Amino acid sequence: MSPDRRVRVGIDVGGTFTDAVAVDATTLELVGQVKVPTSHHHEDGVAHGIVQALGRLLEQAGRTPADVTFLAHGTTQATNALLEGDVAKVGLIGIGTGAGAVFTRRLAAFGKLEVAPGKRLPLVYAHVADPFDGDAVRAAVTYVQQEGAQVVVATEPFGVDRPEGEQAVLDVARSTGLPVAAAHEITSLYGLHKRTRTAVVNAAILPRMLATADLVDSSITKAGVTAPLMVMRCDGGVMSLDEMRRRPLLTVLSGPAAGVAGALMRERISEGVFLETGGTSTDISVVRRGKVAVRHATILGRASYLNALDVRTVGVGGGSMVRVSGGKVTGVGPRSAHIAGLPYACFASLEELRDARVATVRPMDGDSDDHVVLDAAGGRFAVTMTCAANALGRVPDGDFARCDPEAARAALAPLAALLGLDVAGAARAVLDAGTASVRAVVDTMIRDYRLGRETAVLVGGGGGAAAVTPHLARAAGLEGRVARHHEVISPIGVALALVREQVERIIPGATQEHILAVRAEAERAVVAQGAAADGVEVEVTVDPQTSTVRAVATGATELRTRDRAHRADDAERLRAAAASLRAQEARVRILAGTDAYTVYGTEVRRRLRAGRQPVRVVDADGVVRLGVSDARVRTTTVGAAGETLASLVREATSYGDGGVRAPAVRLLVGGRIADLSGVLEPEALLALARSELRTRAADEPVVAVVESRA
Repeated sequence: MSPDRRVRVGIDVGGTFTDAVAVDATTLELVGQVKVPTSHHHEDGVAHGIVQALGRLLEQAGRTPADVTFLAHGTTQATNALLEGDVAKVGLIGIGTGAGAVFTRRLAAFGKLEVAPGKRLPLVYAHVADPFDGDAVRAAVTYVQQEGAQVVVATEPFGVDRPEGEQAVLDVARSTGLPVAAAHEITSLYGLHKRTRTAVVNAAILPRMLATADLVDSSITKAGVTAPLMVMRCDGGVMSLDEMRRRPLLTVLSGPAAGVAGALMRERISEGVFLETGGTSTDISVVRRGKVAVRHATILGRASYLNALDVRTVGVGGGSMVRVSGGKVTGVGPRSAHIAGLPYACFASLEELRDARVATVRPMDGDSDDHVVLDAAGGRFAVTMTCAANALGRVPDGDFARCDPEAARAALAPLAALLGLDVAGAARAVLDAGTASVRAVVDTMIRDYRLGRETAVLVGGGGGAAAVTPHLARAAGLEGRVARHHEVISPIGVALALVREQVERIIPGATQEHILAVRAEAERAVVAQGAAADGVEVEVTVDPQTSTVRAVATGATELRTRDRAHRADDAERLRAAAASLRAQEARVRILAGTDAYTVYGTEVRRRLRAGRQPVRVVDADGVVRLGVSDARVRTTTVGAAGETLASLVREATSYGDGGVRAPAVRLLVGGRIADLSGVLEPEALLALARSELRTRAADEPVVAVVESRA
């Protein structure tokens, strides 16, 4: 395999189309893209469309299966299964005696969970007092199987501390040939009810996802691809196929995650909001310090232990229909032209739009009767956000949603006459109404995540991006742009995603040994899934209020070369730092640097108080990866880092009502930022630092960024 022919392939399986892209493994430039209909009804299911897309893609890009060094796919299958209620019957076996039995028996109520309108989660419950009583467990397993269970879940109070009971039940259940899962395997956090609910929902989609995984894997192998198949996660990373087989729930909501992952890699976003606009809706997510915002997801209307992108969806897209009443535009969407079965008016010819007149209709049962359509010589057409954007010239040449500007203006003319406006005024009225609800969510997320409006950028992706992002940026007074190759931003995100794993443990009074063990577990997990060991980054957080130790590990499946095209030069990096610091470039200076990062700072003087030194860490792409409001920066070496850090920690350690608190420390070493800021105990922090540096050469430079918590 010639290095200059290697490609990373990303495939996004949507409800209507399957998109595939090939990205050069060295330069990360797009070298091919194809679109095929998603093969829901083929005997091989969506696997057929994936293989079909892969074959066409390699032909277009002039590559062979042997040139594929990374292959990943994102799918809406798990999400759709839950939305449509297409789930398996779960056999839930609760374990416990005394008070424990009371709590586990209450879990039978999960059978009342509504997974789709009119459809409840199919569940049968059985109970065992002693998980090591083989006869009792076999009777419980036989019962749930006879009742039609297609997958078995075992759960026990405090199973995260004592998993032997759940494992004993699964050992018996495996003899049935049914898929099995233990609640502690899905999440190791306390909370029997939430933990079991997360495990039950995971199990409900497990059989369907297993069948698809096996088909896709075998199909890709037959196609001659030797690279291991990866699957997109809902937190923006990818996981191995074996991991997906164990925790398919992690693929729920992975569609929006793929889009923002692509935007991060392609658009150099340091801080801002990503809007992925399709035909019907816009998914909104936040990027802060070069990372996406993640939180526990709500599944089936209830909180879960599933870590997913914080994505908020608004029912406005490029195909959203306009609503009018009383001579005014009263709203746009959520009904789209796609669902209503109507063509966009702007994509009609001038002849088809001849003699067009406005009518208002009820597109679907239950809709209001104020949706605008044009009845014209060529039939009935919908007036949409895309029509308005084209009429104002907001859709550039070559864009997926571009149409003949004259046709777009002709499509808006009848509505303009009804509103008493010119065509441009009518188009603005449509876009104002359509982006109002999107703007409300964007403003909320900027406020929630404390983004600076002066530095936050709006980046649009998806086929309908030009219908929302440019107008919203103008209206909100924010910098905005549509991403390059925005119509395939999701498969690009899949192709460029990193392997990710999160390990959480509740450990009261966690010692440094406990913390290091959790960190090591997360690192081993991503390496086991194919990440290069020397490129793994692990972020550790210790929450003393909940006694939660959390380690998030990320890593690339191959080491990326440093001579990629389009690296930011010194001037670009300085501009990015100055913009983030909100300072004039002349007042920003370089404090330190490594081969991968440059540390910039400025001085802020304050009356009657000590001055501050805000710091920004900028990577080679010109992305601000770290921002600290006041920090000390020291350059040392791996060999001397222990003594230097100990001194810095002693100087910056604070004492208050909460006891001793170590400073927030980040280490820049090689191509990594070791974030130790989530650890409050000084000795544990120093132990983690030693762990981060243990494999490095003694003379390798290290930059320490130390932020006081005082």
